[in-house]
Parts: sequence; C-alpha cells; structure tokens
Amino acid sequence: MTDLSDTAAQYVTALKHLCPQIAQAQDLLLQFRTLLQDHDSPDFDQWLERSEQSAISEVVGFSQGLRRDYAAVKAACSSPWSQGQTEGQVNRLKTIKRQMYGRAGFALLRCRVLHQLAASPCHQPTCT
Repeated sequence: MTDLSDTAAQYVTALKHLCPQIAQAQDLLLQFRTLLQDHDSPDFDQWLERSEQSAISEVVGFSQGLRRDYAAVKAACSSPWSQGQTEGQVNRLKTIKRQMYGRAGFALLRCRVLHQLAASPCHQPTCT
C-alpha cells in the first residue's frame, strides 16, 4: 500500500476501522499476491484454508474457484515461468483481427501481423 497518496491511505485506514472484513480481505489478497510474486507454493495450501474459512463471501468464492483449478494455481505459485508473453501476443493478434473484421481477408491480416513482427513493409502483391 505504499503507492497510495496520503488521502487514499487515510481513507483505507478509516474503512478498515469501520469494517474489519475489509481489513481481513485486504490482508488475504495481499498475501495471495505475495505468494504469486515470491513463488511460495508451500504456503498456498495454508492460505487457501484461511481464505475458505473467512466470513467474506467474495473471498470464499474466489478461493473456491482457485480450488477448482488447483493444479494450475499451485504451478503458478511455484514456477518462475509465465504465460504473459504468449497471452500478450494472442491479445495483439485478436485486436488486429477485430479492427479488420469484415473489411479484408486472411492475406491482409497476415501482412499486418508479419509487418509488425519484422518491422519492415510487406511486399506481397496480395496485400491491399
């Protein structure tokens, strides 16, 4: 929470005093973020138990969703590898495709994607 302004930090502190559930939710979710950042897989099971026993329905629902995909989340908590680069490229490709929807065929889509990857003009005669 160090990135909050003084006013925002005071507001959060006041909210946590008025509603202890907000403080509990913040603590649990900050712990989860730390688990992912530090790749601390052994603590994940303990965190999951604590979050499922909390009185906050949103946190319980979140943790139950994590439990359904336990193997993937456990791997994310222990592996230094990320799908971020792949997901970013897929998102970029889908954005280009959406921009061109109904306007051109595969040849132009191919040129736009390859043009951005190679950073050089596409010289195929089918690109119009």
